[in-house]
Amino acid sequence: MDMLTQDTLLKFLKRRSAISIATLEREAQLPKNTLSGVLSGSRNLNEKHLLDLYPVVTKYGFSQEAFEKARVISIINHKGGVGKTTTTAYLGEALANQGFKVLLIDIDPQGSLSEVLNIRVGETQVFHSLLNLEVPLAIQNIQTNLDIAPSDIELSSAEKELSNKIGGELRLKVAINKISKNYDFILIDCPPSLNILTITAMQASNSCLITTLPEQLAYKGLVVLLERIAEVRTLLNPALELDGIVFTMVKNNTIHREYKELIRQQFSNLKVFNSEIKHLIDFQKAMVEQLTINVFSKNSEAASSYKNLGAEYLQSLDNRN
Repeated sequence: MDMLTQDTLLKFLKRRSAISIATLEREAQLPKNTLSGVLSGSRNLNEKHLLDLYPVVTKYGFSQEAFEKARVISIINHKGGVGKTTTTAYLGEALANQGFKVLLIDIDPQGSLSEVLNIRVGETQVFHSLLNLEVPLAIQNIQTNLDIAPSDIELSSAEKELSNKIGGELRLKVAINKISKNYDFILIDCPPSLNILTITAMQASNSCLITTLPEQLAYKGLVVLLERIAEVRTLLNPALELDGIVFTMVKNNTIHREYKELIRQQFSNLKVFNSEIKHLIDFQKAMVEQLTINVFSKNSEAASSYKNLGAEYLQSLDNRN
């Protein structure tokens, strides 16, 4: 039997916040407030506690494989200007502010994620970890609970070189596996194309999250994107899930309202998040200042929108288990 550890239990309890702590304590016959103490950091569980908890948390959706390592999420769309980088940065920040340990990975050769977060690429970057499996991801801290593995234009040469490398599409997965236990969530900012870098990201991921504008061209592109995800699932990563679709840069006009409704109808079998990201000037201002949105303006509508998306995302994970 797999051994439950306190670290994996904490990851489970944080991600499954809807589960009643009192219920778990009662069913495992633990003293009252035992788990509350663990969550607050004021006490540790002994081996008997963990043995008693294992069958209980398993009943509520725990598995060693799912919670021992981070959930890896590719933020994707083959079109540019649809909020991938913004969502990677600010959804990551929202999750970090909830106490989760989050790593952002910039796998877009434009390096926009690294740039908007004011990260200077050092001697090594993602590019070097893809080409040489002995080179660990060069991780830098942004703020509490939030790290980044940055990239810049040098990554653009990786596409051709990866194609010539054995297991090219698996190399990001290898790099992530080395550090996955250190995080709860890993968010990958993918390039605006369905090239080998995006395929590499999806191969390394547990799931994809699609960002899209509620407009005609974006709507038509969703069909192609979903077909590519299905191909990756069939040929490369059968466990790849689709977390859902997030509307970004939403404007209060008839066209956007109509396409939001159309997408919900046409893709009714998919999760379309109720939390949407409006077209707000604060996002542009934060990027110019090279600050995360919560640091730039904690009480703004822009910051609240990603806080709400983060909460809905976590709830959607709860609802699956």
